[in-house]
Amino acid sequence: MLNERVLPLIATIVVFVLLYGYGIYEYKGFRDTLVFTNLLTDNAFLIVTAVGMSFVIISGGIDLSVGSMIAFIGVLLAYLISGLGIHPVFAAVIALCVATFFGTMMGVIIAYFDIQPFIVTLAGLFLFRGLAYLINLDSVPIDHSFLVTLAEIYVPLPGRGGLTFIAMAMIVLLVIGMVVAKRTRFGLNVYAIGGDKQSASLLGVPVNRTLVKIYALSGFYSGAAGIVFAIYTGSGYPLAAVGVELDAIAAVVIGGTLLTGGVGFVVGAFLGALIQGIIQTLIIFDGTLNSWWTKVAIGVLLLLFILMQKGIVHFTKRYTEKSVKPEPEAVPVTKAA
Repeated sequence: MLNERVLPLIATIVVFVLLYGYGIYEYKGFRDTLVFTNLLTDNAFLIVTAVGMSFVIISGGIDLSVGSMIAFIGVLLAYLISGLGIHPVFAAVIALCVATFFGTMMGVIIAYFDIQPFIVTLAGLFLFRGLAYLINLDSVPIDHSFLVTLAEIYVPLPGRGGLTFIAMAMIVLLVIGMVVAKRTRFGLNVYAIGGDKQSASLLGVPVNRTLVKIYALSGFYSGAAGIVFAIYTGSGYPLAAVGVELDAIAAVVIGGTLLTGGVGFVVGAFLGALIQGIIQTLIIFDGTLNSWWTKVAIGVLLLLFILMQKGIVHFTKRYTEKSVKPEPEAVPVTKAA
């Protein structure tokens, strides 16, 4: 029998294969590797965001601030490079430190003040968007020879496709997230907290410290997504990435992670984000459908995956109750007269 924890991920893989297979069957241009590599580049910032969001949702939390963080870090990066003349490498390090700091602060408030993640990160959503507007009200172009050099990095693949610097950076961050989730004590603690916070505490898991690290990691990944998005667009814009937090949550859930926490895979978030990209690409190839059909399809998929997860949890609970039979009551033995 398949482990019920793996079934949502298998369903995600099946949906991904079916959608991509339909594109190959229906459209000749879909067979070129250029389509797939473009998916990696165009959705790189969303995938990076979803990796950080995976840790938050696996722990049973939520982070609504990631979209605003992307915009804030993008504007900050553009200001550091174009406004202050700082080299892009140092500017990126500063931006990542700032994003990690704010993520850590939200984690401290959530863990030690026992405030719901929804409320804290909702406050972060408004705060970071406001900070982006304080830096600049308009789009800030990023013009530096080093970034031009990065944009020219291209690893060709069979066909017309190839990996850009943005795609390769995304893959590196994805692999790091997968290793941290499954091969480190911190990753195991994240799953334990998502499964049952009280039981994890009784087993010796440092719950509060782990929660702080989770939101610091989410801040780091959303900051990295902001840098990727700024390089991709060549500018920083305060209104960028509006609603990306919802797209990232959808990618994580479609990728097989339970919203209740304790179950999920980082690679599932990668597939969930690519599924969104494939749907949009199919609509572009069709040419007759409105782009808003992407949102409709994602909404339907999200609902189906949530219902599937609910069904799996319900079936597992009933199966466990049936398999654990109560022990027969002991019959008292009386001595014969």
